[in-house]
Amino acid sequence: MAEQGWLVDLRGAFGLLTRLPLGGPGRGAAGCWAWPVAGAVVGALAALAGWGALALGFPPGWAAALVLAVQAMLTGGLHEDGLADTFDGLMGGRDPARRLEIMRDSRIGSFGAMALLLVALARWSALVVLLPVAPLAVVGVAALSRAGLPVLMAALPPARPDGLSRLVGRPNAWQAGAAVLVAGLLALAVLPGLPVLLLAGAAALFALGRWAQARIGGQTGDILGAAQQLTEALSLGILVAAS
Repeated sequence: MAEQGWLVDLRGAFGLLTRLPLGGPGRGAAGCWAWPVAGAVVGALAALAGWGALALGFPPGWAAALVLAVQAMLTGGLHEDGLADTFDGLMGGRDPARRLEIMRDSRIGSFGAMALLLVALARWSALVVLLPVAPLAVVGVAALSRAGLPVLMAALPPARPDGLSRLVGRPNAWQAGAAVLVAGLLALAVLPGLPVLLLAGAAALFALGRWAQARIGGQTGDILGAAQQLTEALSLGILVAAS
């Protein structure tokens, strides 16, 4: 019996964005409404691990580090790799072709290493504060940060003739909007100040999108990974500042 369309999209989201044994062939970007759901599951499992560490008496810093580790393991470091490659590529190279070549290189340069370090530090420092009082915030932010991926894909053309972003396809505005709506509904119950987070995330996506367009002419899978990491770090920081 053929799977229901919504189940195909969910399995596609888990297959694309996670290492969880739930994935399967999906509809690519056409099923992007499910990407925030996959993000929420990753966030929930990571938050559960962090909460468990706190319950066992581990300090908040250890619990926050565990949350970051679990998220990276569940996604295979997909977004962190994109963040590093994005900063190595966009900050280096004399022309778009060379920047894309740098981004494809599996080695991490100084710009990428610094970006990884600073963004991880920003996420960790916010989680140290949030985990003891609002562990479910991890779930909401994880969902919201995945909603930005289809928004960038709809706004910018693929910068490469091949690669993950081209393979997945390009969502239309309605499909990207559905992803934002699903992420907002998932986050509504657990995140205070949701409109502010959405506006901040939109501003971050706009800035990254303009930078990518100016440097390489569009978006790639690495750019999308960087978008997830940057919007997550920004959202966590705003939640701490507002608490």
